[in-house]
Amino acid sequence: MTAKGCFLDFGGKWVVVTGASSGIGRACAVELSRHGARVVLVGRNDATLDDARTSLNGDGHEVLALDLSDLSAIGPTVARLAKQVGRLYGLCHAAGIVVTSPLSTSTVDVVQSMMTVNVQAGLELARHVTRRNVMEPDAGSLLFLSSIYGRVGAAGETGYCATKGAIAAAVRAMAIELARRNIRVNSISPGLVKTPMTDKALGPLTSEQVSALEQKYPLGPGTPSDVARAAVFLLAPATAWITGTDLAVDGGYSAQ
Repeated sequence: MTAKGCFLDFGGKWVVVTGASSGIGRACAVELSRHGARVVLVGRNDATLDDARTSLNGDGHEVLALDLSDLSAIGPTVARLAKQVGRLYGLCHAAGIVVTSPLSTSTVDVVQSMMTVNVQAGLELARHVTRRNVMEPDAGSLLFLSSIYGRVGAAGETGYCATKGAIAAAVRAMAIELARRNIRVNSISPGLVKTPMTDKALGPLTSEQVSALEQKYPLGPGTPSDVARAAVFLLAPATAWITGTDLAVDGGYSAQ
């Protein structure tokens, strides 16, 4: 089933998706392929990336094994990718890590591990994807996965909240700076979405605590596809007058 030909059609444009092996990143890659994008799936493991590629619509997609914690590797990798596939249109930075930890044990190393992947890797990707010899000359679109925890607080999530607030703030600055080149920059702030990473983050909680958290969402917990559909909307060439926004996709959590 494909949505090619609708007003959100990407017309074969290349979009790089990080965290594409599973969860929200994989759902974004699938949804983008359904809307006619050619997708570069980025993750750490070739086997899981190849498996994710089999779920995409159409042919001609690429996989790219890259450890985003190695910031020095990002620039050369993007340059090689552009030489291989041609000009890029978009970036969806869905990769991220979360370490649930009380402030007393949120050491520099714990926080830095999240800051590196959630923020610094995203900014480094943006810096190289938007180079004039890499991105399409007429327009481009960048999307970052923030979190509702970039807006509201949560016990045990000080470091994670800090990284997601940082990326949402950086999106606004990039949107202003890159507008002169017709490059749009937006973010999505998901609420509680059922993914393997979420399950791991909730691991320290009791079943009663997890149930209490889920009940805070008027529409219940979300799915990766819920976020992916919003991602396609913000990335698509058709939404050319939306930039610098952070869209809450949280089942009504932040409306309370």
